[in-house]
Order: sequence, then structure tokens, then C-alpha cells
Amino acid sequence: MLTTPKADSLFRFRSLQALLLLVFAPLLYMPAYADDYKLGDRLLANSSKTTFKTTSWDDLLPKDWDPLAVLKGVDIAKLKDGDPRADEALAKLKQAWDAAPANEAINRKPVRIAGFLVPLEWGDKNLKEFLLVPYFGACIHTPPPPANQIIHVIANPPAKGMQAMEAVWVEGIIEIGLADTDMGRSSYRMQARKVTRYKQ
Repeated sequence: MLTTPKADSLFRFRSLQALLLLVFAPLLYMPAYADDYKLGDRLLANSSKTTFKTTSWDDLLPKDWDPLAVLKGVDIAKLKDGDPRADEALAKLKQAWDAAPANEAINRKPVRIAGFLVPLEWGDKNLKEFLLVPYFGACIHTPPPPANQIIHVIANPPAKGMQAMEAVWVEGIIEIGLADTDMGRSSYRMQARKVTRYKQ
């Protein structure tokens, strides 16, 4: 089977995500409302009658970006816990992922995207600000994904009755813009016009 460099890179990226999830899974506590999802689960995109284009998380990745470029020549599977080379590799990966470039082709486009909600405000039933991430557990139970896989959302009107790691659809204009938060760094921001519970 022939593969493209991007497809191969995406496969290796997903494999590394799975490895990271296996490492951190024993440390996790999953809240009761998350029974429908497992750590690392992704949501399926579907079409909808809206002016916003349904967008996948892969659309946020620049075509020539390799998320694992900094790990070339490192066989992660052979590294043991506590190995300084493993710590060094993870530190390099985090640095590269925090600097992950955005896809210019999607800048200022009206998009509709499904993801999991990571609150940046706690204790308020009406969320005005949160991160949207591609898979269950990201930023809360595992290290953050690359910055170009995190969207910093400002919801107007606020999202009502939503909880951490709730699966949602978000509609709005996506823009390139870095945001550093306690939960992770994002390469995108969105003024969300609509936030609804995820339905396939």
C-alpha cells in the first residue's frame, strides 16, 4: 500500500498519542458523565444544515508539518521508565508541540467542529471561555496535544450547563492566534456563535 509523507506522519502521530495514553491511563480518574468515551476517543464529523463548514481536526494541520520530526532516530518503544533519553525526548516533543504551526488556509474561515470541552473557568454554569480539544482526556488527564490541535474558544452567548470533557459542536470564525493557558497552548482562537452538545 502506498502512503504519502503526511499520511505516514499522521499515522506515527496517532501511534505516539496512543502510547502516551497507555502510559498515563493508570493515573486517571474519569468522571461519571464521561462513561460514553474512553481516553483518546475522537468524535466523528457529520454534515449539518449550517453556513459553517464542518471541519475535521486534520484540517487544522499544515500540509508539510510533521508532528514527530523531533523524534526522528529515537526508538521510543525501547526506552524504559526513568531513562534520561526518554525524558529528553518528551521535553523536545513538548517544546515542538507548543510551537506547532497553524494552517494559514483555515484562517478567518467559518467552521463547525466537534471536540471535547476543557473549561478555563470553574464553578460557573455558563462557560464563556474554554479550550476545544480533539480527543477525550486531552489537557486534563494527559499532556496537551500540539498547539495546532487546540482551539481557544470565547463563547458568545456562553455555553450553558456544559461540563469538563463534554462532547460538543462549536460554530464560529476560526483565527490563527496563540494563547497560553494553564491547560495548554493553542494556535487557534474562535469567537463561537454556537456551542451545542455533540450528536452524530
